[in-house]
Amino acid sequence: MSDAPSLARPSVTLKLATSLDGRIALANGESKWITGEAARAEVHHLRANHDAVIVGSETVIADDPLLTARLNPPPERQPLRVVADSRGRVPASAKLFSTLEMGPVAVATLETQNLDHWPSTQGLQFWMLPPGEGGSISLPELLNSAQRAGVSSLMVEGGGQLAAAFMRAGLVDRIEWFRAPIVLGGDARPCLGGLALANLASAPTYERTSVREIGPDLWESYERKA
Repeated sequence: MSDAPSLARPSVTLKLATSLDGRIALANGESKWITGEAARAEVHHLRANHDAVIVGSETVIADDPLLTARLNPPPERQPLRVVADSRGRVPASAKLFSTLEMGPVAVATLETQNLDHWPSTQGLQFWMLPPGEGGSISLPELLNSAQRAGVSSLMVEGGGQLAAAFMRAGLVDRIEWFRAPIVLGGDARPCLGGLALANLASAPTYERTSVREIGPDLWESYERKA
């Protein structure tokens, strides 16, 4: 699908859709819609240009997304839809599990997790992974599983804790950031969880490659500096 750099792992793009102050939802979880229709349409193109998209369990529980690329005409194939769920929290009633005819789904969970509460259906994969940072799934092992599934490019769509985990692990190669002209304040939910930085020199650094107006929003693209 997308032109990925030559890596020993799938390339990783972090997609952010935030307010001007980097928030993705109000404190009560309301998030539809921060960015405008034109920006959301571009996200569907980004999905179609990646082999897989991934969200955390919190995003599935809060938003129950489809994660498909809804384009006209439809793409030749849908991205693999991955949910990172180390604690087995995503319910079997999630839309991801009832729309397998639209495209495959993978659940990335701990190797010790009981799978009985999830459906056993053709098109549903389980990636049984060892623990990594903080007892959650190992992200390097997740990328290994993705590569074995034929994934060369992965887009992280949410939420803030999963995005921060990829960032802390040094695995985010690109950022596609849609920013809406709205301010939500410090009590709203941030686009990134904590990075536990000891100093500015250890902060991940990116180079902005483009800025575009997209309806009322801005779309900024960044690549990780070598």
